[in-house]
Amino acid sequence: MSWVAAVAALAGIALGLWVPGGAVPVDHGGPLLEIMVQPTEPYVLLPAIALMTAWCAGKRRWHGLVLCLAGSLVPVALNTWVLKPLFDRPLHDYLAYPSGHTVSLVAVLTVLVLLAKRVLAAVLAVVVTVIAGTGLVGLGYHYPVDVAGGTCFAVALVLTIALVLRLVPVPSGGSPRGDTSSGSPPAASPR
Repeated sequence: MSWVAAVAALAGIALGLWVPGGAVPVDHGGPLLEIMVQPTEPYVLLPAIALMTAWCAGKRRWHGLVLCLAGSLVPVALNTWVLKPLFDRPLHDYLAYPSGHTVSLVAVLTVLVLLAKRVLAAVLAVVVTVIAGTGLVGLGYHYPVDVAGGTCFAVALVLTIALVLRLVPVPSGGSPRGDTSSGSPPAASPR
């Protein structure tokens, strides 16, 4: 998993440094494109984060709970306050690279895939990302490279957060005392 995070981060940097955005995207409009970008909206993503977090809390999956929160919020914050100003790629009157809508969506989807541990979840995440990215480009909000870069950075950051969480021990409320293996007093040894 660490090599995937590294490759994704390097790909995002390469896209930002060496791949031009292209001509100003044209807004093709239409209700279908508007529907395609809906998964990137906060009113869709915030309830998804809340549901995943509540599920982890109910299952006492504490690393999962932290991953839901940090994996959803940290990539968006870093993208907004660090990556966009660092790459400084304007489109219309805003910074477009990496796409904030894409970072938000892919961060949440990556957390979901890590929690689900299912290939089907990964396949659905890719499909949703492609559909939403197509909508973002079709509406003229982003260049394709903005969407690709947002995807790379979101995956890299969420996987890095997941790796760091693996290094943190999980507290267990029902563990036996440290000086015994079963929680019972040590048995007297026969002489």
